[in-house]
Amino acid sequence: MAVSKAQQKAVHKYVKANYDRMELTVPKGQKDAIKAHAEARGESVNGFVNRAISETMERDNAASEDKEKP
Repeated sequence: MAVSKAQQKAVHKYVKANYDRMELTVPKGQKDAIKAHAEARGESVNGFVNRAISETMERDNAASEDKEKP
């Protein structure tokens, strides 16, 4: 099914208003490995990267809290 110009514009406007974009640079060959890993788990690359970042931030924050406790 073809997407109209108006629909493309609406989607672009929504994405611009609700998401931040960032560029990720990885060593040669890593892109294919990341894509294969995500696909093997039924995730998109974007979903996998977001999950990896969220889980790492949670783990790092928990470790920081543990260090602050006497």
